[in-house]
Amino acid sequence: MLIRIDPTVATPLYEQLASGLRASIIDGRLSGGERLPAAGELAKSLDLNVHTVLRAYHRLRDERLIELHRGRGAVVAVRIGGHAALAGAIHDLVDEAKSHDVSEGALVALIHEAFQWTPLGSGVQRPIPER
Repeated sequence: MLIRIDPTVATPLYEQLASGLRASIIDGRLSGGERLPAAGELAKSLDLNVHTVLRAYHRLRDERLIELHRGRGAVVAVRIGGHAALAGAIHDLVDEAKSHDVSEGALVALIHEAFQWTPLGSGVQRPIPER
């Protein structure tokens, strides 16, 4: 597993770590049931504070991408539902928006616009019907 952390960017270190782990889980590089490194071990290897790693692990737990067990550590969730994958994509989108200084309001407007319009094969766009 290769995780890149860049202390020179504005994104908090725990968010960078969570994003890297999230991507590895969603794309299958880390599989369900696989044990993640102990927080102290990962902190040492990335030259981070152990609390930074724990904060990233807690975020992924809250997204139901990993499970945390006392004495057994962090384990990739066996069943990752659609909402968890969507949550991961949303966090990646927010990280990307922040790295380009896109405001929260502008990002929400872009998402709203994308949600209202769907591309068809001919390049013509039509609104999604309301349910």
